[in-house]
Amino acid sequence: MNPLLLFLLLFAGIPLVELYFLIQVGSEIGAIPTIALTVFTAVLGGMLVRLQGLSTAMRVREAMDRGEMPAIEMLEGAVLLLAGFMLLLPGFITDALGFLLLVPPVRRALLLLFLRRSGVLQKGRAPGHPSPPPPGQRPSPRVIEGEYRREDDEAP
Repeated sequence: MNPLLLFLLLFAGIPLVELYFLIQVGSEIGAIPTIALTVFTAVLGGMLVRLQGLSTAMRVREAMDRGEMPAIEMLEGAVLLLAGFMLLLPGFITDALGFLLLVPPVRRALLLLFLRRSGVLQKGRAPGHPSPPPPGQRPSPRVIEGEYRREDDEAP
C-alpha cells in the first residue's frame, strides 16, 4: 500500500469517522452528555493506562533482576503508550480501541501475533527462550563470567 495513501487515511479518515459518530451520539443524547462522556473516557483511560504502565514497569524490573531480557514487557509498554494516545483522542472508536488494548490478554495476543507475522518469534515457542541449534550442530557451552578466590590460600 502506498505510504502517502495510508498517511492520508489515518490523518483524515479516522477523524472524519470519529466526527460522524460524535454527531450521531450527540443527536441522540445531547451535546453536553456527549462532551461529558468523551472527557470521562479520557480521564478513566488515563488512570487505567497509568496503573497498567506502573505494573508493566515492575515486571520489566523483575525480569531484569532475574537477568532476562524484558522484550515482551517493553513492547507492552509501547502498546500502552499507543492505548493512552488513543484514549486521549476525542471519539468513541479510538476510545474503544484504546480500552481494548488495555486488556492484558488481548494486548499480549496482539503482540505475539505481530511478532510471529514479522518472523521474530517462531510458532510454538514461548517468548524469551533461545532458539535451539540447527540439526547436527552442538549447542554452544554456556559461559558464566565472574571472579573467585580460594579461601584456603589466604593466611589466617
